[in-house]
Amino acid sequence: MFPPTVIVVHPRERRSKCSVEPLRDRPEFVFTTFPHPVPIDVTNYVRLGIGGPVLSEADTDRGLLLLDGTWRLAARMEPFYSHVEVRSLPVIRTAYPRKSEVYADPSEGLATIEALYAALRILGRNTQDLLNEYHWKQPFLELNGWNDA
Repeated sequence: MFPPTVIVVHPRERRSKCSVEPLRDRPEFVFTTFPHPVPIDVTNYVRLGIGGPVLSEADTDRGLLLLDGTWRLAARMEPFYSHVEVRSLPVIRTAYPRKSEVYADPSEGLATIEALYAALRILGRNTQDLLNEYHWKQPFLELNGWNDA
């Protein structure tokens, strides 16, 4: 049994556009809204982000924490979770169509559900049905050479 995955959602993130929203009722995920405290101990967790060591099998027994919001909103949340070690993902291609005319997304940017799927694959955890509600499921899997979901 693995620790539940914690997803911290920025309050300005629209639930109707949130890629991880369909996972709210699943017991392996704990959702909280920023700035409310995470309701479980995250001492042995890693946080997905940019600039940390690459997530690997060495992290298998650790919990996973994700910040969900636009890149600008997630950046505002990061300082509140600086005590949680950062792990990056290897190069993974997004299928999510980006449309910001004001701000550039990082080239490593993924939709939250894409990042979660990739992280859980790396950690050897269950990804079955994870992408069922994701509109760009097939293009995402095909872009990354994954045809097992």
